[in-house]
Amino acid sequence: MKVRKAVIPAAGLATRLLPATKAQPKEMLPIVDKPTIQYIVEEAIKSGVEDILIVTGRGKRAIEDHFDKSYELEEELEKKGNHELLCMVQDISNLVNIHYIRQKEPKGLGHAIYCTKAFIGNEPFAVLLGDDIIDSEVPCLKQMIEVYEKFQTTIIGVQPVPDKDISGYGIVDCEKICERVYKVKDMVEKPDADKAPSNIAILGRYIITPRIFEFLENAQPGKGGEIQLTDALRKLAKVELVYAYDFVGKRYDVGNKMGYLKATVEFALKRDDLNGEFAEYLKEVLDKYMKDGKL
Repeated sequence: MKVRKAVIPAAGLATRLLPATKAQPKEMLPIVDKPTIQYIVEEAIKSGVEDILIVTGRGKRAIEDHFDKSYELEEELEKKGNHELLCMVQDISNLVNIHYIRQKEPKGLGHAIYCTKAFIGNEPFAVLLGDDIIDSEVPCLKQMIEVYEKFQTTIIGVQPVPDKDISGYGIVDCEKICERVYKVKDMVEKPDADKAPSNIAILGRYIITPRIFEFLENAQPGKGGEIQLTDALRKLAKVELVYAYDFVGKRYDVGNKMGYLKATVEFALKRDDLNGEFAEYLKEVLDKYMKDGKL
């Protein structure tokens, strides 16, 4: 069955980016001049997704407003004859069919996914975490859909991580079966590095079969007191094959300050309208800091 639907969980409290996220959704923080969630939505569209469900929470109305039609802004741009900006604004509201549901309590990623059960129905679906922007020539989700079409089962997006970072991720115990593809034997949420089965980390992209809802329905809180998607995936892997795919691309964790800064700088340097002047500015700043002995 074709992967037509995608879920973007966006209900988290974003404590790692406080105070910026006290009153503003982290998903609306811009990377250069585009909200982080728009990068995620555009990846889904380029991968062939037809319908997107964004799981929001209190204080996240700005996400809905961003993808909605803005009559006043469009009228003002039309009046001023700024047709380039007008087309850009109109394109945002016409990207794809976007739906919304609210996660009423912050019970974790597993619970957020369970909230989408009625929308998903009996279809395989993609999950794209809003913290993860992946820069790749072929969209990460498109790569995973191609793997799904071959194996017709749950696919988890993974990459190796340094040992010092293992405790921050879900980690898979797996066996390589072909180029960049692993059969998942087990997985554990945020283990200590010395107890982890591997350094292969789950990184924000999934294609999941609808059977996952059987294991989310009565799921109990796990690590951190939240309902963990990883725990449900572990149970799913005991009744059907689950594969991990080592996707091609650079992943940025924009849910933390350093990842957000890296993405902002590197995406700006990729822009033809910014890279020359911005690169020169960065060079001047670095030279000054080195001269002053601050680096």
